[in-house]
Formats: sequence, C-alpha cells, structure tokens
Amino acid sequence: MPLEHSIKPQEAPENSGAFSYADGTGRPYCQFSLWPYRSLPRRGFVLFMGITAALIFLPIVTILGSPVVWGLLPFFLITLGAVWWALERSYKDGSVLEQLTIWSDRAELIRHNPRGPRQEWTANTYWVTVNMHEKSGPVPHYVTLSGGGREVEVGSFLSEDERKELFAKLSDCLRRVRTH
Repeated sequence: MPLEHSIKPQEAPENSGAFSYADGTGRPYCQFSLWPYRSLPRRGFVLFMGITAALIFLPIVTILGSPVVWGLLPFFLITLGAVWWALERSYKDGSVLEQLTIWSDRAELIRHNPRGPRQEWTANTYWVTVNMHEKSGPVPHYVTLSGGGREVEVGSFLSEDERKELFAKLSDCLRRVRTH
C-alpha cells in the first residue's frame, strides 16, 4: 500500500505551551509518507521487456537470411524502443513523494515532484483542518489540508479507499495532537 505512517503519542509533549519544534530538532508526533502505487515493479519491467522483445522478434526468425529482414528490423526496433520509453516515462511520472510531518505546534507537507520544483506547506497545527470533498474535488473523496492561509491537496494519486483511510488517520492524528 502506498501509504506509510507512524504515530508516536508517547513522544508528544505533555504541555505544548510555548515549546516549539520550529527548528526541526524535536521528534514529530505523526509522520505520513505517500506515493503512487506501482503495478509494474522494476523486476517486472525487465521480464516484460524480455517477453515483448521475444514476441516481436519471433516473426523475424521465419524470414532470417532474406533481405526482407532488413526492411522490417527497424520497425521492430522502433516499436521496442517506444515501449521502453513509455514505461520509463511512466516510472518518472510515478515518482511523486509526499511527506507530511506533524509536531505539536506545526504541520509540514513536502511534495517532491518528478519534473518540477519541490513544494512545501507549513501551518500551525492548532489551525490545520482536514477536509474531504466527496464529490466536488477532481477525484472522489478528495483530501485537503487547510491552514496558514492556504488549502493544499494530500494524496490525490491514492485510490479512493486509501484516501478515505488517509482522511481518518489524519483527522485522528490532529485530534490527538490538540488534546495533548
């Protein structure tokens, strides 16, 4: 499942008072790491390309020794190269990583984009709210975080059931942080 989280209530401060983790040295209360599901792992990629190459070159075996091979061979190689390129592009697009860290006084979301700049969002935990837009978002059960004057999406690449689970865990984490 492309969702890892850890909740450490024993490490949360008993009195949040004026204590601050803004310098990044304190231990977080909750950490979430989110990434898209990969249906074809790298080992499967090698196997798939091997089988594809074998199936593409199978018809060539019947005409080996004929000058027709030289006419068909470039098209077979272009096809194999296009499949390789498309799968590599898919891997690159799927390399998104979102890391959400929640301290007693601060929530921080960092999104590592595959072909763009890193995006960051920080807000005071007290004012952060988790919202689920069941039908009004770009995907069903769209999860957002509001706070710090902005609303940011979280885990839009997850499946619908995973977004529901993420919403429940985020809501529970923020509720626990506020009660400590």
